[in-house]
Amino acid sequence: MLRQLATRPLARHGHMMAAALHVRTKTTTSAPVPGLDLSTEKLRRTVFYVPCSEERKLQKALSSDADCIMYDLEDGVSLNRKTQARSQVLSALASNTHSKERGVRINAIGSGLELDDLQTVLQSPTLDVILVPKAETAKDIHVVSHLVDRLAPAETRQRIKIIAGIESALGIMNIREIAQCDPRVDALLFAAEDYCADTGITRTPARTELLYPRAAVATAAAAFKKQAIDMVCMDFRDMKVLGDECSEGAQMGFSGKQVIHPAQVATVQERFLPPDEIVLRAWRIVQGYQTNYALGKGAFDLDGKAIDMPVVKWAYKILRRMELAGVDVEAKFRQAA
Repeated sequence: MLRQLATRPLARHGHMMAAALHVRTKTTTSAPVPGLDLSTEKLRRTVFYVPCSEERKLQKALSSDADCIMYDLEDGVSLNRKTQARSQVLSALASNTHSKERGVRINAIGSGLELDDLQTVLQSPTLDVILVPKAETAKDIHVVSHLVDRLAPAETRQRIKIIAGIESALGIMNIREIAQCDPRVDALLFAAEDYCADTGITRTPARTELLYPRAAVATAAAAFKKQAIDMVCMDFRDMKVLGDECSEGAQMGFSGKQVIHPAQVATVQERFLPPDEIVLRAWRIVQGYQTNYALGKGAFDLDGKAIDMPVVKWAYKILRRMELAGVDVEAKFRQAA
């Protein structure tokens, strides 16, 4: 099944999708899709927090398949261990040579800890992303981006991205400004526990009380071409609850989810890929588009439904996501055909 293939490491699928699709390029195919550029797309299905104060967890993370390993200096580290965590973060980043993305969650702007965090982590030549927690205004992002320009090595500063953590009512109110304030921001992240603490909301198993802030984050991310990262599942041993949260988050438009336990990684990464029937439909739409383009046709019929350019773009995005996960969709469905 596609879901089984999707959990295999990328290196095992070096041939990726067949050349007929060319979904990696800006022009996409010999049948061009105007305005569609998937060449910079990346997977960030899991943001896996690893507290830098715990050596055992740092070592275990070296074998994790999570899309993004996020070394934590903030909530996962007690106040009396901040210095210890900071002393280990550079070696943790350097030791991790296998992850697709390596990041650090610093302490919040205004905490009094953030400057020491940034002065340390920005020495790393392998740092890919900084998570700014509890972002409430654009100024919080500007502070971090300014220090990246000042302190990061010249060869890495252009690469470093920022994830803005939206964790309060004020963060929700200012989300448009936060999303647009700096080109380094490439994802918005929703933190439910901090949001509940800020607003006085009681989190329930139904999660209905969190639909508005989650929808606000997912919508803002889509509007400004960012990724959206959903909340942590606190029931980390209950895979059914985790699976339900993942499916719900994906339906709301989130591209990934925060993870606090290694056992959650595989489920989250599987659930944040489209199911087989969706991938098959996307593949058939792309095949139909290429065939009809060669005949000089625009919109076409597939299974009694009209297929036009917005649907074609949707289909290419689905296939690109599978490609990034290392799934050879083309080979699978060519054989089935």
